[in-house]
Amino acid sequence: MEALEIVARLMELAAVTAPKSKGLNFVRTRVLTGNALQELAAAMVRFGERTGKKDFDRDARGVSRSGAVVLIGLKDAKPVGLDCGACGHPDCKSFEAQAKREKEFSGPACAFRLLDMGIALGSAAKTASLFNADNRIMYRIGAVARDMKLVDWDFVMGIPLAAEGKNIFFDR
Repeated sequence: MEALEIVARLMELAAVTAPKSKGLNFVRTRVLTGNALQELAAAMVRFGERTGKKDFDRDARGVSRSGAVVLIGLKDAKPVGLDCGACGHPDCKSFEAQAKREKEFSGPACAFRLLDMGIALGSAAKTASLFNADNRIMYRIGAVARDMKLVDWDFVMGIPLAAEGKNIFFDR
């Protein structure tokens, strides 16, 4: 549905323009539509089977019925420089010296940059809501988007969009 793609593009705008710590933007966005949604849904099922993690198949059913998915993530996010310790390190210099660990996501991550992403996700979801597009923020979409190499971001979430009589993302 063309309207959902328009909403998805407005959600990207909301995510990118959402407030960021120190005014530095490390948030990335990408919209998936068409065949990419079926490929993502199939990959989500396979990921769940391969890893033994539950509910990837459930969320894949929602993705397969979506009109668009908005990916929102962080790429190469530098620490804010407050030496606050929220990341688990005594200071930002120690944080930056730590080698990245790869799992579903790449970490560690500066807590303030994760807050930036949370605000971006909230702004995007609010934008979808303003246009009455059903949506739900899903971590499983982001984990699989990274696994598929759709994006090379460090941390990713996905927001699927649908326009049906009942929100399909809450049929659990």
